Amino acid sequence: MLTRFAVAPSGFKESLSAEAAAEAIAAGVRRVLPDAEIDLIPLVDGGEGTARALATASGGRLVPLRATGPTGERIGTHFALLGDAEGTAVVEMAAVAGLSLVPRGLRDPGATTTYGVGELIRAALDAGARHVLVGCGDSGTSDGGAGALQALGARLLDADGEELPPGGGALSRLDRVDATGLDPRLAETRIRVACNPYNVLCGERGVARVFGPQKGATPEQVEQLAAALEHWAAVLTRDLKVPTDLCHGRGTGASGGLGAGLAALGAELLPRFEVLLDRIGLDERLARADLVITAEGALDHQTPRGKVPAEVARRAKLHDRPVLALAGTLGEGAHRVRSVGVDAYASIMPAPMDLTEALGRGGELLTDATERALRMVQLGTRLSGGRPQEPVGAVRSGTQRPSSVR
Repeated sequence: MLTRFAVAPSGFKESLSAEAAAEAIAAGVRRVLPDAEIDLIPLVDGGEGTARALATASGGRLVPLRATGPTGERIGTHFALLGDAEGTAVVEMAAVAGLSLVPRGLRDPGATTTYGVGELIRAALDAGARHVLVGCGDSGTSDGGAGALQALGARLLDADGEELPPGGGALSRLDRVDATGLDPRLAETRIRVACNPYNVLCGERGVARVFGPQKGATPEQVEQLAAALEHWAAVLTRDLKVPTDLCHGRGTGASGGLGAGLAALGAELLPRFEVLLDRIGLDERLARADLVITAEGALDHQTPRGKVPAEVARRAKLHDRPVLALAGTLGEGAHRVRSVGVDAYASIMPAPMDLTEALGRGGELLTDATERALRMVQLGTRLSGGRPQEPVGAVRSGTQRPSSVR
């Protein structure tokens, strides 16, 4: 009999935070099992909500300030000072350069900038931090971290000695990087970047080609941006004498190449879940559950490559726990999540609907889908003579249309 649930979702971009998604799933569980024991474990992957979640978990605090947003305007943002003994600051790139901060009419990854990320790092150093954790995810930029380096004191110069304007598109004109003005405190600061190690800067699987279209790039812009980022990596490697591979190194493509830019300054690029999830005792909490429920905006061929549901399933399977995954859409290759430990998956969409409507109704749809899925599980349990089945039978939506919550 199912009595204990671990609810461990990611957020649904532009619709639900991870916390809101967890509450929506819990509401669906309670419709079926009012007395269930539910452990809410909203998960962050370095993207939106990371700074707040880690501040809360560590007894730290958010530090509000204003910085340069992805389209160049000044915006309200924040970083976190954790309550640990190391004096760690968390800079969440999505809080200052995230896709949600770029109006739909201004989505041009060749023009948006990570300048504000560098400003947040500087502000963290001003606050006394000597360890900085940068969360990568949900980015609205593809400038290779160029803006962040400029904010930290580097000068990016063209052949005439003029400073380059913001954005990855301008990197094709880069002639040299003058690092003499870099903030000297960086040499004494440990910077760790929590990133998806599958994301690389260059090549056919480089960030321009994989994520550029999602950020508003046309096919022509994608190729221009890919070439500009390859040039950026070459000049950075030469002028900063970088010993690692900025083009194809693991994590160098994180957040539109921010990983590569920070790696050039000596930052450590680390698998995000190793850095983030171990702080919340995830493994122990999954082990106590009868059923693990995870969720994110879309399940597709990219999910096994470092997305929250895949990591939750992998860890749950270490304790032989069944996993149900819910998603706004089931895209191409969604079935591959079975290979990483997801026993059943379902779309939260009961019927096709307008994207704007789906985004606005994300919580309602997720609650309803949870209820439907659990009633199916209950039916399977009865048919098996009251014994829980392993694995839980696949629960799949008959529609896999891309016009839903992401």
